[in-house]
Amino acid sequence: MNVIGNSPRKAAGEANAKAFVLGLPRTTNITILIKRGLPPLGANPCYLQMSGKLLTTLLFKPGDRKEFRFTCQNPEAHFVTEVERNIDCTSHPCPFGEFELQPVISLLPHLNRTFIWDIQAGKSTSLELVFSRPRLRQIGRGESCPDGVTYSISGHIGATEVRIGTFCSTGTVSRIKMQESVKITLHLPWFDKRSHSGFSMSSQPSIKRLCFIESVFEGEGSTTLMSANYPFSFPEDELMTWQFVIPAHLRASVSFLQFNNSNCEKKEERVEYYIPGSTTNPEVFRLADKQPGNMAGNFNLSLQGCDQDAQNPGILRLKFQVLVQCPHNESNITYEVDLSKEQAMSVTIEPRPVKLSRRFVPGCFVCLESRTCSTNLTLAHGSRHRISFLCDDLTRLWMNVEKTISCTNHQYCHRRSYSLEVPRDILQLPVQLHDFSWKLLGPKDRLSLALVPAQKLQQHTQERFCNSSFSYLVAGTGPGQDLYFGSFCAGGSIEQIQVKQNVLVTLRTFAPSFQQDLSRQALTVTFIPNFKEEGIFTVTPDMKSKVYLMTPNWERGLPSLASVSWNISVPSDQVAYLTFLKERTGLVCQTGRAFMIIQEQWTKAEQVFSLEEALPNGKKLDLLFQVSLTWRTLDMTVILIAVVGGGALLLFALGLIICLVKKNRKKKMNKGPAVGIYNGNINTQIPMQPKKFPNAQKDHDAHVYAVIDDTMVYGHLLQDSNGSFVQPEVDTYRPFQGPTEDCPPSFLLPYSKAPTVKLTTKESSPDFNPESDTEPYTFSHPSKQNRSDGNTDIPLLDAHEPAETGE
Repeated sequence: MNVIGNSPRKAAGEANAKAFVLGLPRTTNITILIKRGLPPLGANPCYLQMSGKLLTTLLFKPGDRKEFRFTCQNPEAHFVTEVERNIDCTSHPCPFGEFELQPVISLLPHLNRTFIWDIQAGKSTSLELVFSRPRLRQIGRGESCPDGVTYSISGHIGATEVRIGTFCSTGTVSRIKMQESVKITLHLPWFDKRSHSGFSMSSQPSIKRLCFIESVFEGEGSTTLMSANYPFSFPEDELMTWQFVIPAHLRASVSFLQFNNSNCEKKEERVEYYIPGSTTNPEVFRLADKQPGNMAGNFNLSLQGCDQDAQNPGILRLKFQVLVQCPHNESNITYEVDLSKEQAMSVTIEPRPVKLSRRFVPGCFVCLESRTCSTNLTLAHGSRHRISFLCDDLTRLWMNVEKTISCTNHQYCHRRSYSLEVPRDILQLPVQLHDFSWKLLGPKDRLSLALVPAQKLQQHTQERFCNSSFSYLVAGTGPGQDLYFGSFCAGGSIEQIQVKQNVLVTLRTFAPSFQQDLSRQALTVTFIPNFKEEGIFTVTPDMKSKVYLMTPNWERGLPSLASVSWNISVPSDQVAYLTFLKERTGLVCQTGRAFMIIQEQWTKAEQVFSLEEALPNGKKLDLLFQVSLTWRTLDMTVILIAVVGGGALLLFALGLIICLVKKNRKKKMNKGPAVGIYNGNINTQIPMQPKKFPNAQKDHDAHVYAVIDDTMVYGHLLQDSNGSFVQPEVDTYRPFQGPTEDCPPSFLLPYSKAPTVKLTTKESSPDFNPESDTEPYTFSHPSKQNRSDGNTDIPLLDAHEPAETGE
């Protein structure tokens, strides 16, 4: 009893305060302590008053009788009561049956109350606590119960107290057995009016373990349980068992949420399952193993500790969940996945990403051999696997597959082909295939790869979406090879995609109907001779629809010194129109040039257009263009379009520097014929907004022939043998004297075979967002007769409306 002073006069509110009289029989084993709790912030102090003294605590022992009152009107906000009863069953009979709170509770003031029963029994005896409904639910450290009513259970190992757990109402725990001793603590809020403890006790034979907890399910649901002393260490070399009572028509699965292993000197930490009907009882698992699932009926789970290292014992702890749910048709079906003949392949079945929900959601498990179940499962190559599903809705799962096709001997690999097919055992599973990825690896700098689809492909762009059940995603793989070529689906004009180095091809599905569509769409990869460009697309458009094509790494821009080509075939009786929908250049070249080449493969004639532009915040090159065909009277077969970007680097904020690589003409002539930029009796400037795709020469020199070494189109040849950058040396001829226009509405060039776009960049700023104006360009050929008689007159087509031509 703590006396803090005398009171010469009444405290505030004392005249209205109720007086309490509390007495305890001499023969009782109960003590009552009234003490201060945690007072509300900013509240006036409140005291116990007895015999004119102000107190903060008041203790009642057997035989005591005292009268007291509180000096405030709300003592429940300031004080708590502890009622403790010590029961020794070794020298006196135990009070078995239900534990009553009366008559003590009726004599106490309405404060938050804690009832403690500390019970001791013999070493060969266990004490069983049976909890009436509602049963208990275990909570973690720091958690609280909604109604404020909590049970805390603990025991002893020698003189050391072991905390079994803290529990709320409305759960599944129905019984707890403790060996030799038990301490039960019941916390009640001041407004709770119950008169019963909610549990009864009986004596049982020894359970030969620390404790035994029974959890009863009457329907679908889940429970989370923890090892003794959680989150601290489970006692050394002890055994704890949970028994689960499950209706026969339901199935149970165990998932370990958190666990740690201690450092064992002897024995091994493990969990043991006793499963009715199992021929291998007990089934032993390590804590890191996948735990059993799809279990019908009751089962036991035991946690066994070990002899720990005295110097560094570590921590053994376990938090796990048991989920009970109705079986579904799929749980009775076993699927065999034969990966015995596969190499470098893995299959992962896992949950789709979903938003968390507060309501009970039945589990969705994949079971290996019908017993080892988990929310995700990975199947490795080289074996046969038998799996089943315990899931109310299989659309909650999806499947991702990875396979590596590696060919390292270039002589063996040359021209060798592989079909990128999804194995039948994968397609027969009842979960959706999300991704199937093939990592294609070849000998570095020796071989490249060609992807050939059974049906021509369409590239996914903002102007034309891939509205199909699946797509192929093509991307480089490996360090420094993260070039993303794009997403492609069936129903387009792309006949082949060639890539320089290793590539990752991902089949991504969007609808269950993909299996039917996939049966008509095969993809074959062939190792071909190495080439220098990052990618080459072979495109064969038709007149039924427009073709949209865009550069790899869209939005990020091509890497420095990269080039990409599109070989576009055009029938001889048709005209090809190129419309550049978005030009995201803004390049500032420090070395080399960024330009587009449009080449007729039959005559090898080329038109070169600069892609550098005087814009701030230079960035890497992006290009989106459209190809369309229309009938013509001129003779044209194939166009080649190429875009090449030189090394790009922002030199100053508002100006762009274009640097042309110098090549010695004599050296060029030793190499072979030159490629020319020439005037075909018209101004070669493409019709466009000002400073969009300007010619390689200044405006007033647009009609001058210029001989350029053909190696200039490749960014990797921008330096001489000493590593220094060279300046251009351009040969000029007599200017064309005929009429010209500053900016004709369109132009026609003598092209005959496929278009290519090559882009090469160095470094640039990624912040620039250019305009996306649409600019059409039309390509055609003069007739063979015109070429033979030397006539260079080239008829014009309207740039915005295709000319109506006929025979």
